[in-house]
Amino acid sequence: MTTDADFGERLERQTATYLDRLDDCVALLPRALDEYASDGPYRETVGEIAAAESACDDLVREVTALITDAGPDDIGLLNTRINFNESALLDFYKEIDVVANHTERIAQEVTMMQPDAEGDAFGDMREMAGRIAEMAVILSDVVERFVRGLARNDTTETLAEGIESLRDLESECDELRNSAIATAFADDAVDQPLVYRELAILLDELANTIEDLTDRIVVIASKEPGIV
Repeated sequence: MTTDADFGERLERQTATYLDRLDDCVALLPRALDEYASDGPYRETVGEIAAAESACDDLVREVTALITDAGPDDIGLLNTRINFNESALLDFYKEIDVVANHTERIAQEVTMMQPDAEGDAFGDMREMAGRIAEMAVILSDVVERFVRGLARNDTTETLAEGIESLRDLESECDELRNSAIATAFADDAVDQPLVYRELAILLDELANTIEDLTDRIVVIASKEPGIV
């Protein structure tokens, strides 16, 4: 039988493994856009993103299966926070995996739409991708500490600084989105401004998804004295 301590450790370990792969996936997005702009091997990088996204799917299923398959005896008294928040946690992990799915979609859309990478609008989108990669790293740290706070009764985790950083970066993405769209429509040399608009909105939706995860964390953590 799995002890309560073992369950918490497994949840932390599997979550950390998943988040490492998610970081890898999102970190490839700015690289793909940079390679696209410089006529580099961006298609290979898009393939790496697809492989990372597939790995994320497998890993998040393992995490959610660990939670759903565990009975009260497995979770134990030390992990009552997890038992109490089981439904919200399952939704939370599903929403995290949207980050990987959306990253793959953006990379594929750029490949299909083939926008001109010379202008400022594409430059803004490259900056957005860089901010999003920063957000993914911060998100991983916040989520790891959030799960640690749920899995252990003997620890206190403070998440405010990381959450604030994510919200600041998301605001920067909003500004870059607006700049990319405005530039595309203001420049007569841009043949298809709607392409840039769609891509900028997709990037912004990815940043919004990451920020929305902080709202879910706040809702769950507000009920838990060990998480600030």
